[in-house]
Amino acid sequence: MRGEAATTAVFALGALLCVVAALLLGSVSIAPVDVVASLFGGGGALEREIVRELRLPRVLGGFCCGALLALAGTLLQALLRNPLADPYVLGVSGGAGVGALAALSSGAAAWAAPAALSGAVAALTLLAVVSVAGGGGLSRVLLAGVVIATGCGALSSLLLALAPEPALRGMVHWLLGDLEHARAGGVALVGAFGLLAACIALARSLDALALGPSKAASLGVGVIPMQVAVVALSATATVGAVLLGGAIGFVGLVVPHLVRRIGATRHAVLLPCAALAGGALVVLADAAARSVLAPQALPAGVVTALIGVPFTLWLLAKR
Repeated sequence: MRGEAATTAVFALGALLCVVAALLLGSVSIAPVDVVASLFGGGGALEREIVRELRLPRVLGGFCCGALLALAGTLLQALLRNPLADPYVLGVSGGAGVGALAALSSGAAAWAAPAALSGAVAALTLLAVVSVAGGGGLSRVLLAGVVIATGCGALSSLLLALAPEPALRGMVHWLLGDLEHARAGGVALVGAFGLLAACIALARSLDALALGPSKAASLGVGVIPMQVAVVALSATATVGAVLLGGAIGFVGLVVPHLVRRIGATRHAVLLPCAALAGGALVVLADAAARSVLAPQALPAGVVTALIGVPFTLWLLAKR
């Protein structure tokens, strides 16, 4: 227990350092002392505006986005007993994106959240039905996910082709995983912590579910209600991440796998550590995207894809 608490503390410290580093990086150089002063209302007016009005909301939004993606990936990997499960790879993010884009292109921006949730649930349900009907297995799950993701990509392209010109640029950047408009207010922060708490409350049941439905049932876990709860939580986390930062891929695949390799295998430790690491990864990816070609900013989803694609190929080669 002490070792697990120490592991969680190390991840929390690392995440905090990543957030601080992201506040320092950008097209405008600000000294660390001025960043700290700006956070507490001191420093110059320009530094305060950049740090408190531009960088801090974006960093917090990116952190919530990454934490939600890592939570969704961890839940899906436990549900499908597949370390390659990920909201992006399996088409869940694509389903959420199609729902949100449909609402945005029709001028019903207020319905973007429920539309995205419907799309994510539909994609995840279709994946589960196809996989279970064919007897499960790694290759079938991955193939079904690739097909669903491709279909969602085609629908997204159709919506972009039919979208009105003024909304087109923002929709494209959003699909690439752009945190330019990500703003984590109180609702986003409370929602992310609430989802994490709900997932941790199910940690012991997730440990049993990861062993297989029959084993989980023998340990007294209600398999069907648990599977429904995992689907609902992972879909909600995916939708929250998509609404914050668009279609940022591979975070839910890379982060849980790396955290497990460090030694955090029980979900009571894996879930918070994955959330912290996922948030840190997206924050650093966005900081790199803002700094590499400054003053031009790249979408954070491009950076995470450059990390996730070779990692996924390496993981597939190992398996």
